[in-house]
Amino acid sequence: MSFNSGLSGLAASSKNLDVIGNNIANAQTSGFKASTIQFGDVYASKVGMGVGVSGILQNFNNGNLESTGRNLDLAIGGDGFFQFSQEGQTVYSRNGQVTMTPEGFLQNAQGAKLMGPNGPIQIPNAGMLSNATTKIASAVNVDSRETIIAAPFNMADPDTYNYANTANTYDSLGNQHTVTLYYTKTGVNQWSVRASMDGAMSASAAQPLDFTSNGSLDPAYAATNFAFPMTNGANNMTFSMDFKGSTQFGSDNYQNTLVQDGYTNGQMIGIAFEKDGSIMANYSNEQKIKVAEIQVANFLNPEGLKPMGDNVWSATSASGQAVTGTAGVGRLGSIESGVLEASNSDTSTELVKLIIAQRNYQANAQTIKSQDEILQQAVNLR
Repeated sequence: MSFNSGLSGLAASSKNLDVIGNNIANAQTSGFKASTIQFGDVYASKVGMGVGVSGILQNFNNGNLESTGRNLDLAIGGDGFFQFSQEGQTVYSRNGQVTMTPEGFLQNAQGAKLMGPNGPIQIPNAGMLSNATTKIASAVNVDSRETIIAAPFNMADPDTYNYANTANTYDSLGNQHTVTLYYTKTGVNQWSVRASMDGAMSASAAQPLDFTSNGSLDPAYAATNFAFPMTNGANNMTFSMDFKGSTQFGSDNYQNTLVQDGYTNGQMIGIAFEKDGSIMANYSNEQKIKVAEIQVANFLNPEGLKPMGDNVWSATSASGQAVTGTAGVGRLGSIESGVLEASNSDTSTELVKLIIAQRNYQANAQTIKSQDEILQQAVNLR
C-alpha cells in the first residue's frame, strides 16, 4: 500500500466534492448546467498508483422553463444559446435575463450585450412618423330589398341614399379625418357609392357598384378612388377603395370588414418578442414594427464549450465554431418571453452524490491512516 494511492484518492474526492458543491450552489441559477466528474485509474506497470481526474463534463440537457411574467426574461425553447458581446468577445449563455439601457441595448447583469445578426442589439427610441391613408378596404352587405332611389343625392337628406358608414383616415401630418361612404341603390343589382370627408363631399364622381344575381360583387367594380383637397398644410389625399367581399343579400345593411392603412405619429411604449427572435416595437398609435432580431447559436459539441463564469461560455476547438441562424429553424430553439430556464442541477440527486463523495473521501483518508500505522509498527520493530 502506498501513501500515493490514498493521497490521489483524497485529491480526486476533494475535486468531486467541489463539483457537487458547485452544482448545489447553483441550483437556483437560471440557465446553469450541472457538471459531473470523470475518474481514471493510474498504473505503474501492473501496480495501481491511485486515481486521477480525467475530466469534468457539463450536462447541457435543457432545464424547465419557469414563468416570471417579466417581458424581458427570455429563454430558448430547445437547443441553442444566446449570444452576448462581453468586453469585445462573443460569449454564449442560456440565461436570458436582460434589461434595457437608456441607449436601447439589451444587456445582462454583467453588462454583456445581447446580440443579433449584425452585432449588439440596440432598440431605437425614436417615435414613429405618421402615415397618410392610401387605401381603405370595406366589405359591406347592401340590402337587396331596398328601393331604387332616383332623387338627386344630398348627404344632408337620408332619403337620397340607402345606407352610410364611416371610416377614420389620416393625412400626411397625422391628423385624423372622418370619411363617410354613402350607398345608393340606382337599379336592379346596381348601386353607387359617394364619399365625404369631415362633411365635405369628394370631388370624385359617384362610383358604381354592380352585383351579380347570386348576390356577389361584380369583380369589375371592386376597386375605385376618391380624392380630397387639404387646406391644413397636409398633402392632398387620394385613396383607393377596395370593396372586395361586398355582397347584396336580402338582409339588413351592415359593415362586414373595414381596414385602412393610415395612422398618426406615435411614441414607443414597449417591445415584444416573437418566437422567431423578432423584436417588435409597440407604439402609442397602436402600430408595431420589427426593429431587431435575436440570433441563436448552437455547436456541434456543446460539451466542449469553456465555462467563463457569470453563466456564460466561450467557443473552443473542442466545441467547434458557432452555427447561427433564425430561432426555431432546424436545430435552433425558439425564443420564449416571460420565462426563464431553470438550472438543470437536481438538488436531491446532488445530495445523494454528496453523501457518496463524503464516504469516499473518508475511506481514502482511512487508507492513509492505515499506512501510517503500518509504518509505525515497522519502526517499533527496531
